[in-house]
Amino acid sequence: MSLPHRLILCTCPDRDTALGLAETLVEERLAACVNLLPGLISIYRWEGCIQRDSEVLLLIKTVEARVEPLTDRLRLLHPYEVPEIIALPIVSGSSDYLNWVSECVNAVEQDS
Repeated sequence: MSLPHRLILCTCPDRDTALGLAETLVEERLAACVNLLPGLISIYRWEGCIQRDSEVLLLIKTVEARVEPLTDRLRLLHPYEVPEIIALPIVSGSSDYLNWVSECVNAVEQDS
């Protein structure tokens, strides 16, 4: 049975924050894998002013059933008042890889 897979995008202010969040999400089986992409420059409006900041982007692979608890965990741990958390559907991919993602994040249910 194939579960709907998701790619979550989340920006972080620095490498240490990104590493900590990524490790927590994988450790807690909310994500199978998190890639860190450093070197982003984000330009955005915040509190009426244009901001420009260096950030690290997290690419978080999970399944639909884990999106809500993963989002809740990110909101709790993230240093931003309003963290970027965007979930995108994965419409296609290697079946071996997507099965691995499902196995990694669903192990908690299997262990119960």
